[in-house]
Amino acid sequence: MKRISIFDSTLRDGEQAPGNAMPPQQKLEVALAIEALGVDVIEVGFPSSSPSDFEATRLLSKELTSARIATLNRATRADVELAIEAGGTTRHHLQIMATGSEIHLEHKRGIDKAEAVREVVDTMRHAVSLGAENLTLGIEDASRGSDELLRELVEESLAAGANVVAVADTTGCMTPAEYGALIGRIRSWTGPDVVIATHCHEDLGLSLANALAGIEAGADEVQATLAGIGERAGNTALEELIAVLTYKGAEIGATTTARTEGLYRAFHVLRNAIGLTTPRNKAIFGVNAFATQAGIHQAGMLRAPITYQYIEPARFGRQHSLLVGRHSGHAVLRYVYENMGLPVDEEAVDHIYREFVANRTNGECLDLAGVRELIRQHRSVTTKA
Repeated sequence: MKRISIFDSTLRDGEQAPGNAMPPQQKLEVALAIEALGVDVIEVGFPSSSPSDFEATRLLSKELTSARIATLNRATRADVELAIEAGGTTRHHLQIMATGSEIHLEHKRGIDKAEAVREVVDTMRHAVSLGAENLTLGIEDASRGSDELLRELVEESLAAGANVVAVADTTGCMTPAEYGALIGRIRSWTGPDVVIATHCHEDLGLSLANALAGIEAGADEVQATLAGIGERAGNTALEELIAVLTYKGAEIGATTTARTEGLYRAFHVLRNAIGLTTPRNKAIFGVNAFATQAGIHQAGMLRAPITYQYIEPARFGRQHSLLVGRHSGHAVLRYVYENMGLPVDEEAVDHIYREFVANRTNGECLDLAGVRELIRQHRSVTTKA
């Protein structure tokens, strides 16, 4: 199976979203937690955008030991010079951002296609002259660019020294079939030796699906962010990508050496750094990702967890929890009795269920410790009586 390189953009694209800014030392803490997962590349920032990103690039280039660093740069010599000053050329991936759609050429840049190609080629050649070994053509808004524009950007950049092409669905507008076809066309222009990376956004909720379609069409690398943070609705979620490659690698024909263990710890480091609220229903990291309240589900899981649990929570540093609320049944109450080493009292089980479980209307649930306390209280009252 093909090994997929994982490029983490939490500290760059993820940090760009409102409320996610991190000073250099916090970036280092998050980066070390992500590096421990075994990702290949960590994008540390956009050095020309601020002194903070310049300092973060300098700091992380010295502190990261197994992951390589990456920076984002505009297609200007000055940006490249600043990035190299901060992060050197060894183990440093310089991403040169190209204008990849006619929409952006007209409405954002006010330049023509020839100028867009010229500035990228000039910047690539300048980076090579400064000793850069890893150069990525990052095509912004590639999903809305014409094949004519994209092909010229790709072919001219490769000739100028690029060895990676990152294909951005910047507005998250593509379906998996469309994005896979785009990656396939770009692969036909590059040949097999050039690394193609996906960079997908979540505006239609398809970033992971598009990244997987990209892999199946020939992409070698996926750019992702922890918890999927990033511009607008976010990016391909790192934890979901690793989970899919871990569980479904054979079906996809791709695998990763990144580890599931440590993902939840990395999420906590990120959450503490930026004050991120944990959603209830997020895959892998969600409050309820490994929790169940429904009686039918609980009855099955108490017999065999595999009945309703495909992903193993322990692999992600988590554990399954049974919560008792108005959708729960009697089975979980019997389970708590048995777990406490008590004979199951069906009359008591029915009373506790009717009085303290079935009538809950505000969505509040009890954990098993709370149920044990109810049983103790009930036994105390009935014993005195």
